[in-house]
Amino acid sequence: MNYELARHHMIQQQLRTAEVLSTPVVDLLYADRREEYVPAAYRALAFADIAIPLGRGTALLTPHLEARLLQEMRLQRGDRVLEIGAGSGHMAALMAEQAQQVWSMEIDPEIAALARANLERDGVANVAVEVGDGLAGLPAHAPYDCIVVSGGVAEIPAALLAQLKVGGRLLAFVALADKAPVMVLRRVERRAEDVYASTDLVETAVPMLRNAASAKPFVF
Repeated sequence: MNYELARHHMIQQQLRTAEVLSTPVVDLLYADRREEYVPAAYRALAFADIAIPLGRGTALLTPHLEARLLQEMRLQRGDRVLEIGAGSGHMAALMAEQAQQVWSMEIDPEIAALARANLERDGVANVAVEVGDGLAGLPAHAPYDCIVVSGGVAEIPAALLAQLKVGGRLLAFVALADKAPVMVLRRVERRAEDVYASTDLVETAVPMLRNAASAKPFVF
């Protein structure tokens, strides 16, 4: 398979039409090796617009959702990022290219080991994969410039918003109770200590995070 050609077609046909127009993001995706984070059985589908199964109820986000997340994060080189849901480690690897440090929380030890192995093989040194329920956040390294929830939640947990730096951004896939299984990609900005503003960006659907229904939500 010609991965370079498949990567080019993915960027031109999927990302451009999904309003992913940021030059830094597009340049990063041309240099990225997504296929290395895809299970061998699905490698021919690495650039297809599908969520690739990783086992144990988890999946790799579609290329256009990963790219849209990156674009909406607006990461800077000095940023500290928390990711909830490590998956194969690919999203963390992309963020690591633009940020200073990424912590990726994964509740399933086997999936965490997969992400850690992929990142180590790829030589990504500024990502730490932690095992635990990421819906409680990771207070030890808070506050964060950006928090990314890479799976579905019923509501955005209050614990995560409390760990967001003033001026920071949080991106999450939030289920719409009256439109199941539809979700929205929601961006929340912390504008002051007790002031948050949210924007719904696009409708989609991704696998729900484990324990997502039991997290204490934040009330805007």
